[in-house]
Amino acid sequence: MAYLTDRKRAVGMGSAKTGTEHHWQMMVTSVALLFLIPAFVFTFGAILGSTYEEVIAYYQRPFPAVVAILTMLVGWFHFRKGVQTLIEDYVQGLARKIAIIAMICVSYSAAAFAVFAIIRIAL
Repeated sequence: MAYLTDRKRAVGMGSAKTGTEHHWQMMVTSVALLFLIPAFVFTFGAILGSTYEEVIAYYQRPFPAVVAILTMLVGWFHFRKGVQTLIEDYVQGLARKIAIIAMICVSYSAAAFAVFAIIRIAL
């Protein structure tokens, strides 16, 4: 029977080789959201409380529609990467795989529905 410490079990296994890429993607999306969220708030806030027809006419202009679409896409991608990290850190076994697959499906579906709704309004 061998008594191995956690460090000794990990020696020689190497890294997962995705930490730098994940960190870089989170930094890039964070900086993008730093600019997109205020732009979205200002474009959305300008039309808040207006009638349905005014909102449709407003989002038929390219700038508010593009800002909304970019905010949704970058926001949901950032969400997916962050939640995946949480699941990898705190969930074990088969539940981890199921949770990651479910979370990826939910985040991509939400992004697709958001983009579809904005495009539907814009066209």
